[in-house]
Amino acid sequence: MSTSGTTGTAITGTGVWHPEHVITNAELCDAFNVFVRAENARNAARIAAGELEPLKESSPEFIEKASGIKQRYVHDKTGLLDPERLCPNVPDRPEDQLSVQAEYAVRAAERALAAAGRVGEDVDLVILTASNLQRPYPAIAIEVQDALGARGYGFDLMVGCSSATFSVQLATEAVRLGNASCALVVVPEMTTGHMNWRDRDSHFIFGDASVAAVVEPIGRAKAGAWEIISTRAMSKYSSNIRNNGGYLARTDPKTEHADDKLFHQQGRRVFKDVVPMASKFIADHLEAHGLTPAGIDRFWLHQANQNMNELVAKRLLGREATRTEAPLILGEYGNTASAGSLIAFNLHSQDLPSGSTGVMASFGAGYSLGSLLVRKL
Repeated sequence: MSTSGTTGTAITGTGVWHPEHVITNAELCDAFNVFVRAENARNAARIAAGELEPLKESSPEFIEKASGIKQRYVHDKTGLLDPERLCPNVPDRPEDQLSVQAEYAVRAAERALAAAGRVGEDVDLVILTASNLQRPYPAIAIEVQDALGARGYGFDLMVGCSSATFSVQLATEAVRLGNASCALVVVPEMTTGHMNWRDRDSHFIFGDASVAAVVEPIGRAKAGAWEIISTRAMSKYSSNIRNNGGYLARTDPKTEHADDKLFHQQGRRVFKDVVPMASKFIADHLEAHGLTPAGIDRFWLHQANQNMNELVAKRLLGREATRTEAPLILGEYGNTASAGSLIAFNLHSQDLPSGSTGVMASFGAGYSLGSLLVRKL
């Protein structure tokens, strides 16, 4: 077996940041269930007449069984735990102040740059990527570029939960082409703002966190960095994970506040579609390099759902994967959208020896799939 070929680039540093506030499943369910009881009481007559189905309460046991999530970091607890609001309280900031997502990005970027032994002035490309962006323009990447004192250029990118892997691929290509010498990918996932916290099937899924990665030519990488051997991306259209929020949402007064303007999904369909698709996608990427899943030291899979990750890993390996082989961060972080696989990489890669190989993979809305084959220097 061999890892033939290379991109000539490396991930030289990563960094993770998250807000300090934590919401446990128990706290979340307490607030949600108060809301459910109030709604059912308000609609008691329609429910009795059979015109409306009563809302179901949730429980910590249900959440953990369905997802593997035990808690999540959040930007704000007050609004999320207010049964009459169930939405984070995030005050608007003046336009001359750093925006919320830019702040998330800068905090993670500073840690990634320190790990890489770089400073803001070394950076000549900033790609800011997330499942949702705070605003359309000016690009938040350019705001981060300015805050860090970076040079060159920057742009925003959105590809659902594959945003981070797609962006690392673009950073790699920019470095290979000579369009950048020190590329910074920042993934500020402030996800709690796009959630429908009144939906029992998804109110528990997401948490807030930010991660960043520095990509440079391999000749500048030090021992402990991760050579990017190969990248791969794929997309196939599906509406099973969707968010219809956007600037046109306000133009139809009948639907501008509809639930579909927030995250929603057909969870069972997603599971059925994505597990075989992601398993084959990763296996095909490895096969192209003469590798088998059994020869990979670690899989940093998209951190959306414990059951999904376990089944993807089992299909790849032909057996249950250990937590060492396929780490999970869901219990602590929840689903951090496109940041998840890169956070898992940051937290569970330093223990591997030189020469180890790993796969960082994402699968999300679109459908979109991204895979990075890496080797430790």
